[in-house]
Amino acid sequence: MAEAGSPAPATMEGRGPPNLAPASAMPTAESPPQRRLAGRAHVLAAALLWSSSGLFVKSHLFDDWPLDQRGVLLAFWRALFAGLVLLPWVRRPRWNWRIVPMVLSFTGMNICFLKSMTLTTAANAIWLQCTAPLWVFLWACTLGKERAKLADAIPLCCGLLGTGLILAMEFAGATAGTSTAGVVLGLAAGILYAGVVIGLRRLRGEDAAFLVAANHLVAAALLSPYYAASAVHPSLGQLAAVAAFGVVQMGVPYLLFARGLHHVPGHEAALLALTEPVLMPLWVWLAWGERPAWWTLAGGGLILAGLIARYARREREANAA
Repeated sequence: MAEAGSPAPATMEGRGPPNLAPASAMPTAESPPQRRLAGRAHVLAAALLWSSSGLFVKSHLFDDWPLDQRGVLLAFWRALFAGLVLLPWVRRPRWNWRIVPMVLSFTGMNICFLKSMTLTTAANAIWLQCTAPLWVFLWACTLGKERAKLADAIPLCCGLLGTGLILAMEFAGATAGTSTAGVVLGLAAGILYAGVVIGLRRLRGEDAAFLVAANHLVAAALLSPYYAASAVHPSLGQLAAVAAFGVVQMGVPYLLFARGLHHVPGHEAALLALTEPVLMPLWVWLAWGERPAWWTLAGGGLILAGLIARYARREREANAA
């Protein structure tokens, strides 16, 4: 999701997914404290599971898959299993032509993000994808014709500075063993994720569970010819791993996040979900020994600061309303 301005009724700008909760179940100021606490726990659990993506992508279990094909193949399998686990939650499927650019953006985002993670560090991939809110904001202020506020300048500058630092250092060739192509794909994933969020905004009146399942299943369908032509067939162990990748890392977290949104406002959920890009590089470092470069940590910190400033301002505005 999401990875993607302020939380809209159907989505949030950031790593978080669309809101699967019905409008009647949205949190109110009268939500009991115990339910708010349970809602926060569900959101944090979703972020924790989302943060496991690097553990799957960097796993040595897939070392026999060609590196140039691994990202697309993982995107196919993850989308397939995630879509299947989300399908039973669909209630009101309805065709809308705006679904087409959304699912195409989603498919491209998955390809770019997972290929990025196979070619560069997990930290580079996740933090560059987390630039999605910047592109959504820029779209809103230009083509979306929304009026920008002065307070938006700080988050925007933080995000652009962080992104610029990562790109400048990587393009300077300062990192041994990583590919600039991976960095470019990570940035492309963020831009395409913004396209997904914009599509979800335009489709906010549709069944959100249908939109999320459609994103995954259409992505799997579009990538299936690539899988068929690849001649790479997973072993039983690999099949179990990619099934867990789709179900545990992607499908189940969407459902947990939806349950949390019954009792937690979208802006608060967005802040809690920011634990995902913080934890993901940590898990990869602990499991596989991949250490982010200092500029990735510094750039990611700037992007994180910008996102926190943006969502915190939204929360203050909501509390003042």
